[in-house]
Amino acid sequence: MAKSDYHFFFPFRIRYAETDAQGIVFYGNYLTFFDTAIYEYFRALAFDFESHVENTGADFHTVHVSMDFHAPARFDDQIEASVRTREIGRTSLTFDVEIFSCDHSETLVKGSLVWVNTDQSSRRSVPLPEDLVGRIRTLEPSL
Repeated sequence: MAKSDYHFFFPFRIRYAETDAQGIVFYGNYLTFFDTAIYEYFRALAFDFESHVENTGADFHTVHVSMDFHAPARFDDQIEASVRTREIGRTSLTFDVEIFSCDHSETLVKGSLVWVNTDQSSRRSVPLPEDLVGRIRTLEPSL
């Protein structure tokens, strides 16, 4: 995907603790970047996770993640995570996340995640909140 296909971006600066002995970002840290960027995406949608859990007893569970690595990021690099909702299901959301180098707009990592809205008592999937779906469709007009 092109950077222009995304409507939401969140910046990071690579900290020393996020790198490995090779001096590049340890691959597991990209999941933290993905998670942080998605939560910031929801913040931009003005969706209140805490109220969602309190009022419905439901929360989102990550049920699938995939990542493809294209180029490394190193200590002190500035990167930008882009997020978009690719698919809205009855109970699930599929996100595309792409991490770009801020200096060159080079794709470093591409990934996708699937979240399922889950009742915390029964651990069964439940329909997505209509308000959330509407907010996503406002930001992502192609859905």
